[in-house]
Amino acid sequence: MPVARWDSFVTISNGSSSAAIHFFGATLTSWKVNGREIIFVSSKALADGSKAIRGGIPLVFPHFGTVGWSKLPQHGFARNSVWEIGSVVESDEETAVELLLTPGQVPKAMSSLWRKEFKAIYTVSLNGREGKLRTSFKVTNTDDESWDFTALLHTYFATEDISKTGVQGLTGVPFTDKVAGGTRVDAETRERVTVASEVDRVYHGVASSQVLVDLDGRPFVSIKTNLPDIVVWNIWTKAKAMADMGDEDYKRYICVEAGSVSSNITLSPNQTWEGHQVLSAL
Repeated sequence: MPVARWDSFVTISNGSSSAAIHFFGATLTSWKVNGREIIFVSSKALADGSKAIRGGIPLVFPHFGTVGWSKLPQHGFARNSVWEIGSVVESDEETAVELLLTPGQVPKAMSSLWRKEFKAIYTVSLNGREGKLRTSFKVTNTDDESWDFTALLHTYFATEDISKTGVQGLTGVPFTDKVAGGTRVDAETRERVTVASEVDRVYHGVASSQVLVDLDGRPFVSIKTNLPDIVVWNIWTKAKAMADMGDEDYKRYICVEAGSVSSNITLSPNQTWEGHQVLSAL
């Protein structure tokens, strides 16, 4: 079946591609192309609702990290809420599923810290013929007042060897190095960004719509729309201190996260914002 619903997640398939999305966090935890898994999930990830799933593509909303204008925990509440399934599309060219979130579905301990009215729609679409995964995040302000937010798709790519993994398309882009205490660097000088130690960088205003992620010599392209920033992250050996990350897991993933996080987005009442990411194998 192109779409199959289970108690805690939904699976979709189209041609030679398949994906799984948990209702908790609307977190995509698997994307396979011709049987190969492209998405990393930690060997110790919890999927019981006690905390955000470590891996996959968690949704970051209503803000990235921690911010002075919100008392919410890091990365907000989208990845810690149970989403509802919406419409489904099944055709030869595409299989898609829509997930919905409104304030009533947000845990009360979090919704009480961010009293805004909104409707969020997350759509995951597969095109098996072209080997593409499309994720679309749409937010509408249903409140009587304007409010600010940031958003990000926290994509964990799976790799067999982090030393053979790199990211292209960031040359010349300014970035903030959070490992170095938030140091601002005017431009990335490398043509291929690699990981050999802890990395946590926010690349601001990536002009190109395409970023190339090289996984063990196999390239994947990320095409983003209305998501101007890219975060590259790997916690490296600090993973050993994390309860939901295996000691050696840092060798098996790279996070390349498309988002809009450098500055706040302001939504007026009834206004909608939408960002897209399309991942495809080359």
